[in-house]
Amino acid sequence: MSRVLYVSYDGMLEPLGQSQVLSYLQRLAEDHEISLISFEKAGDLARTAELEALRKSIRKSGIRWTPLHYHKEPSALATAYDILQGIATGVVIILRRRVQIVHARSYVASVMALALKRIFRIRYIFDMRGFWADERLDGGIWSADCRLYRVAKWFEKKFLLNADVVVSLTHTAVDDMRSFPYLAARRQKFAVITTCANLQFFHPRSTALVRAAGDFVLGYVGTVGTWYLFDEALRTFNALLKIKPRARLLIINRNEHDLIRERMLSLGVAASRVELKYVPHQEVVGEMQRMDACVFYIKPAFSKRASAPTKFGELLGCGIPCISNSGVGDTESILEGNHVGVVLRTFDEEAHAQGVLALIALTADADIKSRCVGVANRYFALDQGIKAYDQIYREL
Repeated sequence: MSRVLYVSYDGMLEPLGQSQVLSYLQRLAEDHEISLISFEKAGDLARTAELEALRKSIRKSGIRWTPLHYHKEPSALATAYDILQGIATGVVIILRRRVQIVHARSYVASVMALALKRIFRIRYIFDMRGFWADERLDGGIWSADCRLYRVAKWFEKKFLLNADVVVSLTHTAVDDMRSFPYLAARRQKFAVITTCANLQFFHPRSTALVRAAGDFVLGYVGTVGTWYLFDEALRTFNALLKIKPRARLLIINRNEHDLIRERMLSLGVAASRVELKYVPHQEVVGEMQRMDACVFYIKPAFSKRASAPTKFGELLGCGIPCISNSGVGDTESILEGNHVGVVLRTFDEEAHAQGVLALIALTADADIKSRCVGVANRYFALDQGIKAYDQIYREL
């Protein structure tokens, strides 16, 4: 059994914290002593009933959870303050619980973890979740000559050089990192653990949906801003409507409904053909099960070579084929290599039209659902991710 301190700058009251942190840790806590530091947003902490229910659930699993307040503004100073309170809290936890391993999710948490490793000489896992600094560069938040970008890249180098294990979401990113000059001659230990899904929860409907001839539901799940090329998803839907005029677009999104309606109006997508809604995380699976296929396009920048969308494994687990684009992590090889989706390499009108035709043909394949589920089990099963983390903990 290992004594582990897990540090997440994402909150446990957020869907990402529940699906990509707690779903792993609650199982790992069966064999390891887990302490958890997270940073919770004020709006989430105000939902007292949900907070108390989550406290009870985490406590029941044996995890010792310390939720800290997340500070947003002013940006750099607020983050620096959070880092300091995370380090201070980590020092107390390590001393009290004789922690052996500090496991950090992404970059900000890794600043805290690296400090704790230096202080206590304990093992450190850099669970990088993508090229965060380059995401901010590619997303136009920072520029290449921005001081914050240079500082973040300096820290990235320190994380990669000092981590006992580096966990990547994609094999593509590992290949990229092995070519970094400062790692080229170093035998750094990498592990690829993608954004796994609980496939006991995300699974196909037990009974087939009854649909009228010509009905088709194209799904869209999650955010539409910054990285996601939502306009292109709407263009795909418009192309679908030319072939299947009765098709509908089902959008599951938390808090960008005004922006979505604006883009629909701009691209001439009739509101009558779209169902736009927000549902709690536990109800997302039911909405996915209503879909015939799902669309998501991501800006194909360097940083996205390290990305693995959380919804990808969940959708495949539900038996839903996807249409996406090239240049994003391992998505292209998984979709095309296993015949569970369609990949666009350009976004011109012809590409959308051909992509839609290929997607419709794929959904008509009698084996498509079982093939999607098989691919989900091979690449995205939560059990596989838990086994991989358990092995890392035991080896360290």
